[in-house]
Amino acid sequence: MSESYDFLFKFLVIGSAGSGKSCLLHQFIESKFKDESSHTIGVEFGSKIVNVGGKSVKLQIWDTAGQERFRSVTRSYYRGAAGALLVYDITNRESFNALANWLSDARTLASPNIVILLVGNKRDLEDDREVTFLEASRFAQENELMFLETSAKTGENVEEAFLKCSKTILAKIETGELDPERIGSGIQYGDSATRRLHREGGRRQPDCICRM
Repeated sequence: MSESYDFLFKFLVIGSAGSGKSCLLHQFIESKFKDESSHTIGVEFGSKIVNVGGKSVKLQIWDTAGQERFRSVTRSYYRGAAGALLVYDITNRESFNALANWLSDARTLASPNIVILLVGNKRDLEDDREVTFLEASRFAQENELMFLETSAKTGENVEEAFLKCSKTILAKIETGELDPERIGSGIQYGDSATRRLHREGGRRQPDCICRM
């Protein structure tokens, strides 16, 4: 039986090596912590259908390698992404310092309207914290990003991170800021019924204005 969903969103998980990107993806998809995690080579992939504001949305998630030697490979996956989790490790100052470069890549190479959520991972290691919540909040605000701290180990805020990003994308579709019909938007309609409803909605509006 084929999966039924209203929309498909292409997602990226980006950030420095060792920040816990693969563990976040595994926790989101499998609802469990990936104990033995080696660095991602190239790109890993996962998908999950979630309920977002009454709509069924399939998230197609690309987990990219954080090591510099894979940068040219992973950049090709940025194209046409609707959303991204930009991940750093709260216990690793260098991973936080590298965020500006990752953000620049995402905004240059992906969809110009990409929705990005900053994720401070490894919240469970509070005693080893090197990056304060306030500092990261400020970075998020300055760069117009949403922000959450998560723990891939305990599962805290992991699902919330993906859902928060998805809700924002869906809201932008509903206001017309994002157009699923546009090539490279990172969004696809799940079935013809949803597409038809959106088209009819778009056609009906001008009629109402004319009658006024």
